Amino acid sequence: MTTDDPDPADGLDPDVAATLRSDETLAPLLDRHGPLSVEPAADAFRRLCVSIINQQLSTASAAAIRERAFGLLDDEVTPAAVLAADEGALREAGLSGTKVDYLRSAAAAFEGEDGLSRDRLTGLSDDEVREELTAIRGVGAWTADMFLIFVLGREDVLPLGDLALRKGIEQVYADGAELSRSEMREIGDGWHPYRSYGTRYIWAAYEN
Repeated sequence: MTTDDPDPADGLDPDVAATLRSDETLAPLLDRHGPLSVEPAADAFRRLCVSIINQQLSTASAAAIRERAFGLLDDEVTPAAVLAADEGALREAGLSGTKVDYLRSAAAAFEGEDGLSRDRLTGLSDDEVREELTAIRGVGAWTADMFLIFVLGREDVLPLGDLALRKGIEQVYADGAELSRSEMREIGDGWHPYRSYGTRYIWAAYEN
């Protein structure tokens, strides 16, 4: 790329781009995949339901089950709708009994004026958000980290509980050789304070 060529990652915040490009191993991924965003989602509860459904499923299986389950709710994925939905119908859509229980637990936590909300969680630190969310049955560290990135748009999350991220780091930084989580954390430290963006580029590299 010559100095006259447009930067393929044009659109990234300059501070984000500069930080990630300082990692010589990560830098080529910006050129390969272009600008990847970390932005708040419009519907916090819906996105939490997506993360719960996605747990321990392949992307294709999760997408098919999610489409059927949300279809039962007429695509109105609200706490009230989840609590009112027929359990048998949700299970016929492909959800396990355990995941139906998890979705209802999340719905109960978000239900009512005193329940969790995006506005309430936005004012909390990352660790405080994790504490609130992991108090919900079925919401663990992985789901909380996905919520931080994809719902609240937090820029400095390194979700090492995510298998694709770990495999992607090993693929990009070690030619597929096994790395410890400590080694991965050290790599991620080089992306601070934009580890969520670095994570997105590793995911992109792993998936393509």
